[in-house]
Amino acid sequence: MRDRRTRTLLRGLGGRQVSDRQPAGDSVGTSPGDPARDAAGLRARWHGKRVTVAGLGVSGVPAARTLKDLGAVVTVVNDGDDERARSQAAELAEAGITVRLGDGATLPEGTELVVTAPGWKPDKPLFLAAAEAGVPVWGDVELAWQLRGPDAAPWLAVTGTNGKTTTVRMLAAILRAAGLRTEAVGNIGVSLLDAVLPDENGREKYDVLAVELSSYQLHWAPSLRAHSAAVLNIAPDHLDWHGSMEAYTADKGRVYEGNTVACVYNAADKVTEDLVREADVEEGCRAIGFTLGTPGPSQLGVVEGILVDRAFVENRSAQAQELAEIGDIDPPAPHNIANALAAAALARAYGVAPAAVRDGLRAFRPDPHRIEHVADVAGVSYVDDSKATNTHAAEASLAAYDPIVWIAGGLAKGASFDELVGKSAKRLRGVVLIGRDRALIGEALARHAPEVPVVDLEQTDTGAMSAAVRAAARLAKTGDTVLMAPACASMDMFVNYNKRGEAFADAVRALAAEHA
Repeated sequence: MRDRRTRTLLRGLGGRQVSDRQPAGDSVGTSPGDPARDAAGLRARWHGKRVTVAGLGVSGVPAARTLKDLGAVVTVVNDGDDERARSQAAELAEAGITVRLGDGATLPEGTELVVTAPGWKPDKPLFLAAAEAGVPVWGDVELAWQLRGPDAAPWLAVTGTNGKTTTVRMLAAILRAAGLRTEAVGNIGVSLLDAVLPDENGREKYDVLAVELSSYQLHWAPSLRAHSAAVLNIAPDHLDWHGSMEAYTADKGRVYEGNTVACVYNAADKVTEDLVREADVEEGCRAIGFTLGTPGPSQLGVVEGILVDRAFVENRSAQAQELAEIGDIDPPAPHNIANALAAAALARAYGVAPAAVRDGLRAFRPDPHRIEHVADVAGVSYVDDSKATNTHAAEASLAAYDPIVWIAGGLAKGASFDELVGKSAKRLRGVVLIGRDRALIGEALARHAPEVPVVDLEQTDTGAMSAAVRAAARLAKTGDTVLMAPACASMDMFVNYNKRGEAFADAVRALAAEHA
C-alpha cells in the first residue's frame, strides 16, 4: 500500500466529496501541459534513454516499438523462447531492438527504466533487481499516461472483478452517441499507446477515452490520474498474482487516485465505497453511487423500470433525470443493468446529455460469450456465458434466470464454490459438470443442494461440450434455461473462454438442427 495523505470526506447525501488534497504530479516531474510533452520535447526526453521492456506479446511489442521510435535504446527480455516469441523477436531485431529470449530474470546493465507486460508478477527477480538498483518499473498503461500530449483526451476509467469490458463498451457507445470522438481501450485489447499518441498531423485522435483497467495494469501505473473512474465490484480473483485479497483490493482502488470529477462506486458492494473513502482525489471530486434500487441523492438507480440520475441534476434532493429504460439494455439482466448505470454515471460526469445515454445503450451490443442467447430448442433457452470465469461472474449470471440447468466447471484457480451454490441452489433444475476441477463444484452441490440432479462428465476431448449440452437437454423442461456459466477458467479443455463458448454454441446449433 502506498502512503496516503490526510483527506477529509464529507459524507452528506448532497454529494460526497473528498477534499484537502493537491493533485500529485507525474513520477517524472511533468504534467499534461508541460512543454516536455510536445512531440519535440518527448523525443528529447527519451533520446538515448536505456529502457528494458519485460515481455513480448500484445503490450510488449508495441511498447518496444514506440520507445524505439522516440529514440530510446530498447532491450526486450522474455521468459519464453517458443516459435511465436522468436518470430516477434526477429521483427523487433529488424527495427534495431535487442531481444533476449529465455532470460527474463536478469536486469540488463545500464537500464534506466523497466516497462513491463501487466501479467508479470511483482516478485519476479527482474523487478527485485530493479528495485535494488533504484530503477522504476512501469506498465504499458503508465507508459501511455506519460506519453500523452499537452491536449490529451481525458480518461474515464473502469475496473472491477467482473463487468469491465461490457461497461467500457457501453460507455464508449454513449460517448459516441453524444458526438464525441472516443474509443474503448486498455485491457479490452485496444492499445492505449496507439490511442494517446497523436496522428500523423500531430493532432489528438480522441476527445475522451473509455479505459478498461485490470488490477495488474493498475499495480504498474503509479501516476495515473483519471478524469473519473468506477470500481464495479470486488470479489476474490487473481490472488495468486497479488498475494492476498488486501493487495488485490488495494490495486483496484488505485483507479480512484487523483480523480478530478467523480469516483463511481457500487452501492451494493461496500468495499467499492470504502475504496472511495480511502482515495486521494482532487478537491471537488464527488463520490457517485449506483444501485439497482431507488437512488438517493448523488446516486443513479432504477425506478419503475427507468434508469434515473439523482447525481448530475441541479436539485439532487428533489429531482431525478430519466436516462433510459431497462428495455434499452441488452441483455436486461441485473448485473448488466448495473454495468449500464456505471457507464451512465461516468458519461454524465463528463457532461453527456441524458438522450445520449439512452441512444448509446440502445446502440450497444454485448460481445460474444457474455450471457449470450444462442437458441431456443424444444422450449428450452440456451445461453452462453463462457466469460463467467470466476464465481462472482457466475453468480451474477445465475441470478438472471430461473429455473436453470447449469453447465459448470474447468480450472477453479483456487476458488471455493460453497457460497455460489448456496445462493443459487433454489434456481437449479440440474447441473452438468465438466473440466478438471468439476469435483469441487460437485462437493459444494452435495453440501448445499443435495436434491439437485448432477451429471458428472469425465470426458475432456473435443466432443465433451456436445456431450454436456445433450446431458443438459435431458435434464431441462419447457421454459427452463440451459446456462453455461462455468465459474472457472477454460484452459484445461480449451484455448480460451472464446473457444469454449464457440464449442457450446456449435453443440446447441447441432441440437437445434436435429429438432428442426
